[in-house]
Amino acid sequence: MTSTILVTGGAGFIGSHLCERILARTSWRLVVLDKLTYAGSLDFLKEALQSPRCRFVKGDICDRGLLDRLFREHAFDRVANLAAESHVDRSIADPEDFIQSNIVGTYRLLETFRRHHAAQPQSRCLQVSTDEVYGSIPDEEAADENAPLLPNSPYSASKASADLLVRAYWKTYGLPLIITRTSNNFGPRQNQEKMIPTVIRCALADRPIPVYGDGLNVRDWIYVTDHCDGIIAALERGRSGEVYNLGGAKAITNLELVRAILDRLGKPPELISFVKDRPGHDRRYAIASQKAWNELSVRPEVGFEEGLDRTLQWYRAGWLSDPKK
Repeated sequence: MTSTILVTGGAGFIGSHLCERILARTSWRLVVLDKLTYAGSLDFLKEALQSPRCRFVKGDICDRGLLDRLFREHAFDRVANLAAESHVDRSIADPEDFIQSNIVGTYRLLETFRRHHAAQPQSRCLQVSTDEVYGSIPDEEAADENAPLLPNSPYSASKASADLLVRAYWKTYGLPLIITRTSNNFGPRQNQEKMIPTVIRCALADRPIPVYGDGLNVRDWIYVTDHCDGIIAALERGRSGEVYNLGGAKAITNLELVRAILDRLGKPPELISFVKDRPGHDRRYAIASQKAWNELSVRPEVGFEEGLDRTLQWYRAGWLSDPKK
C-alpha cells in the first residue's frame, strides 16, 4: 500500500526541497500544507505540483478543523512538521508569532495525529527542529542528542518547547514520534532575511554587509538537500522516541563565510560592516551527527564549497534578472 505523507510548511525554503526529494526518491503520495506567509511561495513548488502525486492545501497548522479534515480525507501514515517561524531577529522583535506557530501549531498537529493514529497504527510523525535548542556550545565540544536544551532566543525557546511537547506525547501516549535537529541550512530559495542571501544581496549591490559583533560566531552548515535526505531517512528508518542530529560537519565563523562569498563574487572585503551584536547571540553551534550517520545510513553528499557555488549561482541569476531587487 502506498504511503501518504503530510508536509506542513512545505512551500518554504526547506519544505519545498523536501517535497521534491520525496517525489523523486519515494513512491509516497504527498499533501503540502502551508499558509503562504512571506517565507513561503507556490513558485517554490512548481516542480512538485507537476506530479499527480502532489496536492497543495493553503492553510494554517493551528487550524484544528482543517487538520482534522485533512487527516480524515487522506489517512496520513507519515507526517513531517516543518511549519515554523524561524528568524531569530524577528523573534527578538516580536516573539508572539513564534509562540503561536512553533508551540501552539505543534500542539495542534500532535493532538490531531493522536486522534487519528488508531486508524493508522503504522503511522509516524517527525518534528523538524534546530541545533539552536542546545544553546552555545563550548570550543572543541559538540552537542549530541542527549545534550541539555539551553535555548537563548525566543525562537530557539519556542523550538525547544515544541520538542518537549513531542517527547511528552511520545512518552505519555506511546505515539510514534521522531525529532530531527539540523544545523544551519543553505541553498536556493532561502528567504532574503537569512545570512547567506543577505550577504549575496548586499555584495551584488555593492552595499555594506552587516556582520554582528566581531563576526567570530561559529555555525555548522548543511546543504538543504542533504538535510532533506536525512528527514526522509528518519521517516523511513528512524526509531520512535528518538532524536537525530543532522549536521553538515562544516563549522566556520560568520566572518569566514562572508569572505568566502565575497571572494566568489569578486567583491572587496571593505564591504564588511561590523554592527552591534544582537541580544543573546550564541557564540558557537556544534552538533554530533554520528547517530544519524550510523542508524539512518545517511551522510552529507554536497560539500560546502560545491553547495555554496550552487547557491550563489541561483541567487545571482535571480537578483541580476530582477531589476526590483
